[in-house]
Amino acid sequence: MRTPITEALGIELPVFAFSHCRDVVAAVTKAGGLGVLGAAWMTPDELGMSIEWIEKEARGKPFGVDLVFPGTAMDDEKSPEEYLAAIPESYLSFVTRMLDEGGVPDLAPEDRDAYMAENARKMAMTNTKSRDQLDVTLAHSSVGLIVGALGVTPAWVVDKAHAQGVQVGALVGSAKHAVRQREAGVDLIVAQGSEAGGSVGSVASMVLWPQVVEAARGVPVLAAGGVTRGSHLLAALSLGCQGVWIGSLWLGTIEGELSPEMRERLFAAESEDATVARVMTGKQGRMLATKYVSSWQAPDAPQPLPWPMQSILNGYSYRRAERGRNLDYWTYAVGQAVGDMKSHTTVRREIERILNEYSDAFESLVDVTDAE
Repeated sequence: MRTPITEALGIELPVFAFSHCRDVVAAVTKAGGLGVLGAAWMTPDELGMSIEWIEKEARGKPFGVDLVFPGTAMDDEKSPEEYLAAIPESYLSFVTRMLDEGGVPDLAPEDRDAYMAENARKMAMTNTKSRDQLDVTLAHSSVGLIVGALGVTPAWVVDKAHAQGVQVGALVGSAKHAVRQREAGVDLIVAQGSEAGGSVGSVASMVLWPQVVEAARGVPVLAAGGVTRGSHLLAALSLGCQGVWIGSLWLGTIEGELSPEMRERLFAAESEDATVARVMTGKQGRMLATKYVSSWQAPDAPQPLPWPMQSILNGYSYRRAERGRNLDYWTYAVGQAVGDMKSHTTVRREIERILNEYSDAFESLVDVTDAE
């Protein structure tokens, strides 16, 4: 399956996979697609080691890296410790009381403080960190694509990547945002419908995809948001997109970052259980509905903190819930595609399924349109 963007990136399949897990990135890349490593939270050293591992595992095939760039990064004047200190004591008390009432065993104070400090260091997206991450990424020839998920991609990022022969992509949730990214000089636009997991806009995929194709004016567009099936791939190509961008689906694979118990929680969920809230990051996002999410949405709950303080605070709850094996007080970014995820699987098996379904859907379309 070839489209202009697969030709430009030197890949075999128009299947792009976003994942925080290097194993997924390598597996999709080896299967002929293009894995994209979600690396915004990594230190430059961690990112370098992950890229080197993927290069070796994928045998030099091109892959991508997703970063947060300075246009939307945090203030360099604030250290991770200052972000941590900016979390009001009342918020920590709220979460602690919630977990206590839920019977979740507490962490030792020194463990809690150490973990929250580490989480703050990773979540503080400063200009310096973003520049260092980009330099590390561009030092590796196997990286063929840099993607920014928040805000308009800065000109210096586009120029620096292009000087290295690396393409630049950006996620958008509206046609208006697509115009801004096109004007910024990106090579690829990901049109992410509201069905997706994580940070989302308010426009559904079937409406958004053709709108972004029109606004992109020739810049290749990938379809994202709710994609799990071969028929989705066919629909995306029919609407003018050049491929699909898939995230949630890989959470159900054994290569993914979730534990078997966490995957089981996703398999038990329906599409309606992927809810939109500001609980995870302080920004609007879609995540698995759990008691933790509903507790934050109760009338007497405080409003979620701004990013990244809400993410830093959540780290304490998630670590406590995982150690206490009580996933009612844990959540994860997942889209409405969760309703299609019902059993443990592998990356290769999912890609084979999507391609087979695409072939079946195409044949069905031919049969329908050729009917006399």
